[in-house]
Order: sequence, then C-alpha cells, then structure tokens
Amino acid sequence: MPHVEVRPVSGALRGVWESDVAVFRGIPFAEPPVGARRFAAPEPVRARDGVRDALSFGPPPPQAGVFGMDTLARDAGGDWLTVNVFSPAPDPGAGLPVMVWIQGGAYTIGMSGLPEWDGTRLARDGVVVVTFNYRVGIEGFARIEGAPANRGLLDQVAALEWVRDNIRAFGGDPDRVTVFGQSAGGGSVAALLAMPRAAGLFRRAIAQSVQGTYFTAELAAEIATAFAAELGLRPTVADLSTVAPALLPAAGDAVTARIGQWAHRWGLAAHRTIPFSPVLDEDTLPVTPWQALADGAGHGVELLVGHTRDEQRLLTALDGLLGQVTPELAAAALDNLSPGPDGARRYREAFPSAGPAELYELVNSDRLFRMPSLHLARAQTTGGGRAFLYELTWSAPGMGGVLGACHGLDVPLVFGNLDSGQPAMLIGEGPSPEAEALSGQMRAAWIAFATHGDPGWPAYDDGRRLTRVFDAGQAVTAYPEEASRLIWRDHIFPALPLTGS
Repeated sequence: MPHVEVRPVSGALRGVWESDVAVFRGIPFAEPPVGARRFAAPEPVRARDGVRDALSFGPPPPQAGVFGMDTLARDAGGDWLTVNVFSPAPDPGAGLPVMVWIQGGAYTIGMSGLPEWDGTRLARDGVVVVTFNYRVGIEGFARIEGAPANRGLLDQVAALEWVRDNIRAFGGDPDRVTVFGQSAGGGSVAALLAMPRAAGLFRRAIAQSVQGTYFTAELAAEIATAFAAELGLRPTVADLSTVAPALLPAAGDAVTARIGQWAHRWGLAAHRTIPFSPVLDEDTLPVTPWQALADGAGHGVELLVGHTRDEQRLLTALDGLLGQVTPELAAAALDNLSPGPDGARRYREAFPSAGPAELYELVNSDRLFRMPSLHLARAQTTGGGRAFLYELTWSAPGMGGVLGACHGLDVPLVFGNLDSGQPAMLIGEGPSPEAEALSGQMRAAWIAFATHGDPGWPAYDDGRRLTRVFDAGQAVTAYPEEASRLIWRDHIFPALPLTGS
C-alpha cells in the first residue's frame, strides 16, 4: 500500500492509504504517563525531528480482565496516549469537519486499536475521524492522594488539544471539531461539556447512551482505599507507584468481584458493579453535566444525544440472566434504582402488564442510560443551548434476535463496520440490506451534524420533545418512552454519594 506523509506541528508522520483513506496510527499526543509521570496529568508531547512512521496502533493502557482485555494489553509499553487519524484528504487546505471518538468500556476497559473503532468507512463519507487511547481503571479514574482527579478525562482534553493544534495538516478544520462517544464514552462527552478545561476545544458533541454515573469525592476515595488495600497499600501516589502498571488492574478486578459486600456504603456503584466513574472535583469537574448544562455551560456547543430502546438487554445477557429474572431480583432493582421513595410503585403502576424481566430491564435501562441521555437534552435547552434527540429502536438480528435494540447496537451502525469487531455480532452474519440502509441513515445524520450542526430533524424542546426514531423506516415523533419520562421527570441525577455507615 502506498505511503502518505503529513507535517503537523508535533512532527512529520508517514501513514498509509487504505480504501481511499489516509490512515495514521499510534501518534503520541502526550508524554508516556509512566515513571515520574505516573498518575500525573498528561504532559504535551515534545515535537520530534525526522519523519516518524505512524503505521501501527500504540499500546493500550492497562485493562481490567473483562472480555480478555487484560490479555490484549499484556506486556504493553508505557506509551499509551496515542491518537489515530483517518482522513480522505490529508491536505492542509481541505478544511473537512473533524469527528473525535471516545470509546466506552465502563471507564474500566477501552483501547482505540480495536476493529470496531476503525474510522475508514466513516471517513470516506467526507470527515476526518480521530480515535485515541485514554487511561482507564485505577490509572485513569481512581481517587489517589497526590494525583489529580479524572486523569482519564484530562487525557481526553489533551487529545483534543492535540487535535486543535495539529489536525489541519491532516485535512481537518480545527474550528469544526465534533466529539462523539458511547456509553462511558457518552458519559465522557457529557463530562467534557461540564469541564472548564475543555471549553473551546470542540464545537459540537454527540453523546450516545450516556452512562449516567458520576461519583462524589468521598465515594471515589473509599473505593480507591479498597483497591489499595488489596495490595496492602494506601491509595497514594507513593504507594501505588510501586506496583507495575500491568499488575494494578488485578486489584480492581478483585474488588469488583466482591463489590456487593459494600452495597450498604457504595449504593448504586455496588448494585450495578460500577467501580469507576468521573469524580466531582473542584479543579477538573466541578458539577454534574446536567447542572453545568442547565447553568449554560453548553450554550455555545450544539448537542446530539440519544439512546437505544432496550439498553439493558445485552447487559442482562452478559450477566447470564436472560429468562432468569425472578420477582425478587426485579423488586430489588426497582428498590435500588428507581427515583424517590415511591419510584418502585410508580414503575408498577406505569407498566401494569410488565413481568419481572421487563420491569428489571426498564429500570436498569432508564437509570443507567435512557434517562441520563434524555435529561442531558433537557438541561442543554434549559441553559439556552441547542439539542437534538434520537432513539434507536431497530432490533438487532444477531445472536438469535433476542437482544432487541440493545446497548452498543448503535456503534457498528454509526461507524459502518457491520462485519468486523465484537459489536458487529449484533448485526448478524452477512449484513442485510436493511442494516446497510439504517447504517447509511445514521452515518449521514452524524456527519450532517458534524458538518453544519443539523442532523436532519427538528431541535428538541421540552414541550413537543420531538425525537428521531431510527428503525427500518424513518420517523420523527414525540419522545417514545413517555411513561419512563414521567417517572424520572423531577430527578436531578446528583453525583453518587456514600450511603449508610
């Protein structure tokens, strides 16, 4: 394959043409966060002389042992903080819109080199696509004494600063940057909207299936203490720096495996096995995204936000609970996740014919993804900003068709990678014409939004609540999940606190 060279500020790079797209992989955007930089905020990468090969993905950050991700990261070097650029026109004068992807993974796993994040197909439609690594797990999100909070989010800010300073050389317009992400990536997008340090680094934001969990400093500190105690250490930079990065995730895995024993103290974090989330911190993330947007933080940023209809279904399957949800399990979920003291009753009244499995799915979907996404649109409009809302209701044909419009189904559709990577399993073997058409519609909407701020349907307002529904047909309708909306209407999604004693 023929090579291609560009000359950004950070130093000349040699990439390769693949399927009519110039691809540059493994470009450092910050100095390696190891050694003296361990647990520190990212430092800008030094410019390098000569032409650097950008042909291979950089090593992933340390990963938890979920889906074998720890194996993929085994023996990786410390140069974790790298970006990858996919450009259809690597010419400084091209002025193309830029889409910067933040992958999900519960703030616990995630690496940009996976095939599902390949930006080639999306870039061919006329945008520059950027993907990157950021620190996850203990390295990126544990509350460690002597270290800044939210190091993973600070990595994301550093990647966006690199885009601002360098993307023109790849054919991108630094004044037309859209940040987009799904699940924890969607939660990261929401956090970036609230972070003073990220102001001005992107013009538009797309938040897909926003993970609606943010921790108070007190909760995060106690969870970090449990991580360190697994190793007989304190949650300090001095103590944890003595542990090799590749070995540290095992301590997080050990706590996660027994997280239920702390349910009386950690609340939702324990009930839903969420050991990591962004932390409210005066220096990095002062308030929740909903409060920040309602106060006007997103006034100058256009927002596209939405979710899938059956968010929880895939997670239920991964937990081995499809067809196994008992009345007791559903009742516990309603008690622990519903808003307010009468939330469980309101769910039963709003969905009188729902059995245990449906109630379990509804309350989990609503608490973790659907209502945080809806409320982000509401907060944006309250603060005087512009938002567009969508819901994906097309049922995944893969894996026997039992997963519905589940969590993660939007990812292969948006990227157009319908037959590669794990999320493509949801599409089924040999993508159907219907899947191809729906993928084309979603890509077109995302790119139109990134290009000129209009995805092709009316903006959201809290009166009409118009929503683009993505399915086999095309429809714009009032928000479909009205019963859930009414249950959660007055909830404010505060940061998760310590509970009990």
